Amino acid sequence: MTLIDLSHVIEDGMVTYKGLPAPHVCDWLSREASRAAYDPGTEFQIGQITMVGNTGTYLDTPFHRYADGEDLSQVGVERVADLPGLVVRVVDRMAIDGDLFDGLDVAGRAVLVHTGWSRHWRTEAYYEGHPFLTAAAADRLVEAGAALVGIDSHNIDDTRIRARPVHSRLLGAGVPIVEHMRGLELLPDAGFRFTASPPKVKGFGTFPVRAFAVVG
Repeated sequence: MTLIDLSHVIEDGMVTYKGLPAPHVCDWLSREASRAAYDPGTEFQIGQITMVGNTGTYLDTPFHRYADGEDLSQVGVERVADLPGLVVRVVDRMAIDGDLFDGLDVAGRAVLVHTGWSRHWRTEAYYEGHPFLTAAAADRLVEAGAALVGIDSHNIDDTRIRARPVHSRLLGAGVPIVEHMRGLELLPDAGFRFTASPPKVKGFGTFPVRAFAVVG
């Protein structure tokens, strides 16, 4: 059995999406300050992080798009953990249409779209001209019963326009989305289990996840 990490590291000051604030990571209680409360040789650190939900590799729930949609606390763990996985590989294609999923059994699976775009992470190239799914692709995945859809790109939608049809269709059908993934080149096309489980936060639609796959 092999565990493969599919998430980016969250660091102080990093930018995931231009226009959103970067996370601020610091000590709430430093090791030095904690020593006064404990016997000699005993110390602790308590960290503090201030960030928006769309930071690093994160999961979108229906509440992210719809006011009456399920939030992080309402999406059951069975919908984001230990799912059978499937990787769809896309090379040199910006608009990923429904034909890429022809002949694939996506029902009940976490469908992970491997574009290789994560190679641009933390560079200016990451934000422009990224691969995305089309509305037709989202419709195909919903109709075929995909359990979750992930992508290693800047956004699952085309950010050159103001509409977000892929988010709308997938989240409207209760299909969680994982964006800003990495490491999909390390996975087999099938035969693995996928997990991207966030904390149970009420009134929150997105949150970073430690996405990973179990192979073998």
